[in-house]
Amino acid sequence: MEFAFIFTKINILIIILAICTPCKFIQSPMDFGSSSLLQTTNTSSIDFGRIIFSPPSAVLRPQSTDDISLLLTFLSASSFSKVTVAARGAGHSIHAQSQALDGIVIEMDSLPSDIHIHKKLDDGHGFSYADVSGGALWVELLEESLKFGLAPRSWTDYLYLSIGGTLSNGGISGQTFKYGPQISNVLELDVVTGKGDLITCSPTKSSELFFAVLGGLGQFGIITRARILLQDAPEKVKWFRAFYDDFDIFIKDQELLVSMPDLVDYLEGFVVPNEESLLSSSIAFPAPLHSVPSFHLSNVYYCIEFAVHDFQVEPSVVEQTVEKITTQMSYLQPYIYSVEVSYFDFLNRVRMEEMSLRARGLWEVPHPWLNMFVPKFGIKKFKDLLMDNMSLNQFKGPILIYPILKNKWDTNTSAVLPDTEDLIYIVGVLQSAAPASCSAECLAGIVRRNRRIVGAASAERIGAKQYLAQQPSLLHWRSHFGGEWNRFVARKARFDPLAILGPGQGIFPRVRLHGAVSTWQ
Repeated sequence: MEFAFIFTKINILIIILAICTPCKFIQSPMDFGSSSLLQTTNTSSIDFGRIIFSPPSAVLRPQSTDDISLLLTFLSASSFSKVTVAARGAGHSIHAQSQALDGIVIEMDSLPSDIHIHKKLDDGHGFSYADVSGGALWVELLEESLKFGLAPRSWTDYLYLSIGGTLSNGGISGQTFKYGPQISNVLELDVVTGKGDLITCSPTKSSELFFAVLGGLGQFGIITRARILLQDAPEKVKWFRAFYDDFDIFIKDQELLVSMPDLVDYLEGFVVPNEESLLSSSIAFPAPLHSVPSFHLSNVYYCIEFAVHDFQVEPSVVEQTVEKITTQMSYLQPYIYSVEVSYFDFLNRVRMEEMSLRARGLWEVPHPWLNMFVPKFGIKKFKDLLMDNMSLNQFKGPILIYPILKNKWDTNTSAVLPDTEDLIYIVGVLQSAAPASCSAECLAGIVRRNRRIVGAASAERIGAKQYLAQQPSLLHWRSHFGGEWNRFVARKARFDPLAILGPGQGIFPRVRLHGAVSTWQ
């Protein structure tokens, strides 16, 4: 055991030397204890965005948390100044955030997907929770927790994302207005810091690290285990879609539903810019959308999507709940549709859309997505900004618009929200750019358009903040964090003082050993 530990340390030193020397001599897989160190993999320089490709010098596929800790311990204690490290979960980032140019990518999916479910006591005391590996996928946690009649409270729309990946950003979906983002539903974490320290943290134990890594963009540590809060899972879901031709009424009804957390369990909304968008958004919604609104009558429609959980106890309860909700809504008559599906199928709804896109060769294409948090007072101006900068009749992909509440987010985390009123909107411009219809020049044009929109929306007139942000300079990052920038820098100096972690975010340049971090200020 002692020999294996020493041998692993020697291999790490060889890795660092191999990466830092002008002649890269990692030409084939190397033994790294029980793990694999590869020169590269098919996924290490690719993400879902498929816009930026930054090949690393090496890829580590760890078999244990100790492998990650050893690597970062050596790097933080060495005099080599160029090596950086990025943790890659499912690789669903858009702008190379999980990549490390000429550095080391740690592919977290090689860690055992350990999931342990703990159900609260029969007398109702305590919490139900799951201890789950940071490299496991949310869909794996859902499948395992449902065996116990339980499930996490807060989700993302797409479940094939890693636990550690979404917790490093936020994790949002239609449950966020009710339970907050995924980072508000975590009880405890195991984190390997940039210094190689393996620390168990929670709101009451090593709390500064706990809150730093939640929404921390991978800048302070790598999440290797998370304790996720669970609740009783419903058997089925009553799922609705209601259409609008007036934006003011659309957002008014969304804000009405947000005020009904005891009745509504899920709420999202989206723009329907053209007929193709309507058809593609209906792939996962197994209801016949007969007599849908005609695009000859309006240039654009809007749709509210909401759901009510059905625990299959008293059938009349769900019907009464639905009636209380729908009788107060002002949707475009008679365009409301409903379907009843299993809880798993509802949460896994985007998978059906993925399979359809894969079958047509439209999944592994560039995704120049734009996600913004927009204050309530600026949402109409932001909608107009989008309409003025986009050709809606040619747009491919969903445009999400739905409200959340800031009071469901913990301000101690590193996540950034607009510094305004409690109700804010999530806007996701989730555009696809298939090479067959969008050339490299076309893709570059979309990226430039998104930057213009971010610049205009970040001004005081709208006051928006970018989610899953990609900023062109340190000055822009300082503006993005605003009053929380100094706290973010202090956390970096404490937990990753050499700026080894998260190079793909482009926030902090790598620092030499014993170097100063004052330039970050």
